[in-house]
Amino acid sequence: MGIDVTSFYFYRWRYQIGYAIIGLFLVGMLVFAGLYTPGGISNNEVNTVVKSANLSLDNIDNYAVTNLPFHLLQRASLHLFGVSNLSIKLPSLILAAASAVFLVLLLGRWFKRNIALLGSIIAVTTGQFLFVAQSGTADILYIFWPVSLLLLGTLIARRERPRTLWKIFFFITISLSLYTPLSVYAIVALALSAIVHPHLRYIIRQLSKIRLLLGFIIGALALIPLLYGIVRSPQTALTILGVPTHWPNLAANMPMLWQQYFGFATPSTTLLMTPVFGLGSMLLIAFGVYRLIKTAGDAQSYLIIIWLVCLIPIVIISPLFTSVTFLPFVLLLCIGLERLLGNWYGIFPRNPYARFVGLIPLVILVGALVFSGLERYSYGYHYDPNTVANFSYDLAILPKDTANLVVTPGQLPFYRVVAKYNHNIHVGLQPSTATFATTHDAKRDYAGYQISRIVTSGATNGADRFYLYKKTTH
Repeated sequence: MGIDVTSFYFYRWRYQIGYAIIGLFLVGMLVFAGLYTPGGISNNEVNTVVKSANLSLDNIDNYAVTNLPFHLLQRASLHLFGVSNLSIKLPSLILAAASAVFLVLLLGRWFKRNIALLGSIIAVTTGQFLFVAQSGTADILYIFWPVSLLLLGTLIARRERPRTLWKIFFFITISLSLYTPLSVYAIVALALSAIVHPHLRYIIRQLSKIRLLLGFIIGALALIPLLYGIVRSPQTALTILGVPTHWPNLAANMPMLWQQYFGFATPSTTLLMTPVFGLGSMLLIAFGVYRLIKTAGDAQSYLIIIWLVCLIPIVIISPLFTSVTFLPFVLLLCIGLERLLGNWYGIFPRNPYARFVGLIPLVILVGALVFSGLERYSYGYHYDPNTVANFSYDLAILPKDTANLVVTPGQLPFYRVVAKYNHNIHVGLQPSTATFATTHDAKRDYAGYQISRIVTSGATNGADRFYLYKKTTH
């Protein structure tokens, strides 16, 4: 008599164990990415922190800014924990964790559990996801909003309880997402799919109009500051739509776009490592596109096709907005993975041994995608000189006992934020005490002072980051 594999404890709880592993893996990766890789802050993060810290909450004009929800979260983080690498990145790490959880829930409703499990593992271990997860900028919202919208839309379409609450959250999410540039296209894709596809139209007709109206009214309240800002400055609307202020150089954008997605032979490492998806993932995505075209009649295919049609012009105009394609590409990857696994099972529908043996190359494939992505992210963002040079480690090594810090005019806005949340430090362009420190760029000969100590980083070049001066006695 053969062994009944289904009676094994591990087999019966395989999905629960798998999701638990994803959860532990995700927490470990986010901690690693937030604290150690790349371990510093970029110029974009510096600018974002300055904007968040200077956000005044006593005037409606100040709420009419793009990415307002993120700036409010970051401001709260700075207020609670002061200015540090972790407090700057904490909002992104929280939103990334929420995005990963929502992605698992979404894929679990769109695909079979084995595909959802494998797709989730691949998605959260890509270098692109980990990079925006640790970046103290609003880039994580390009992933968080679409995942949230699709998950809530799916819960509403499937009439899962509590129905009214999902509708309210859905419209609130729509309103808040509109503060983020390009999020409108995910909403447009959802709306057009609901209008064009007959099954989705039927579902909408069955929904309670009173509950939909209630959710719409509550959600619209969150949109008032943005609408006010658009009336005062119509340019804000163009920013939300992703329309550039001047016509881009398409001839220069096309090679950049190719490098972002297909430059496997010549990977580059600047602020963002490219290509953003590995070769194996892109092959699965290409297979998913093929299957999408062949099954274009279902509601999911309608949504993805319309969404991609909306996004293609945007990424051609602005190739650096790669994060907006993350979720559509993950869905295509899952479609390709599902079809690949389905084709193998279709060859051996009744042979359990062949079905089991077929899992071996699949496990090898997924394992290779996961570990190659993690290795490339870890080594690329931690050791590659072209990438590491884009991040500053000064904030982490700033001497804790610094009472007076002299900076350059360009550094003044950021270090004023540091001083705002660290009351023991005074920041200025000239020394005002007997002992003071300067940044690397503000270092020079100060009359009556001499250098007492130099604070260095682990960088190969430009390691002298802070100079400590003291007043001479003669």
